[in-house]
Amino acid sequence: MTTATTPKPKPAPRNGIDTPTLLTTIEAVGAQPELAKFQFRATNTWQSGTHSRTRIQSFSGAGAEQMHVKEFVHDADHPKVLVGRDQAPTPVEFLLHALAGCLTAGIGNIAAARGVTLHEVESRIEGDIDLRGILGLSDEVRNGYEQLRVSFTIKGDAPPAVLEKIVDQSRKRSAVYDVLTKGVPVTVSVNAG
Repeated sequence: MTTATTPKPKPAPRNGIDTPTLLTTIEAVGAQPELAKFQFRATNTWQSGTHSRTRIQSFSGAGAEQMHVKEFVHDADHPKVLVGRDQAPTPVEFLLHALAGCLTAGIGNIAAARGVTLHEVESRIEGDIDLRGILGLSDEVRNGYEQLRVSFTIKGDAPPAVLEKIVDQSRKRSAVYDVLTKGVPVTVSVNAG
């Protein structure tokens, strides 16, 4: 006697995520790990004072050179109290944005893959920094953040415990959280002339 197996239904897109494509991508990378190797790039140009401009357009990944649908341009500056002209967020504020954005993207993907519809996701992120390090006033004070705090408000069609697990899984899989909490080697080269 042969029993027919019912094919597993494909999940529907959810939370603005193309869930079938997400799951197909995970399967493809599992079968061909070389597709997982990506290199992201940014080019930054000094404008004046503490103001600089970063351009992001190309990257490599999935076995080929890739292009964003458009070039993204982001300015950075310091506030007037830190001798800037306050034309854009500070670089350390962009770091907060990067962490919040990465965690939130993960929440959207993970919830979609688990069949959870989200109604609201909002985070508040704060970072404490002592500028004596940056200003060269103390070798005992680090240059960067001393502590970061992220708090989420999340609502969806799942119980609170499930929503909390989704946030925790996003934290565990976040590339930005990983870089911030585990560090990464950084090489700086100079072409002076």
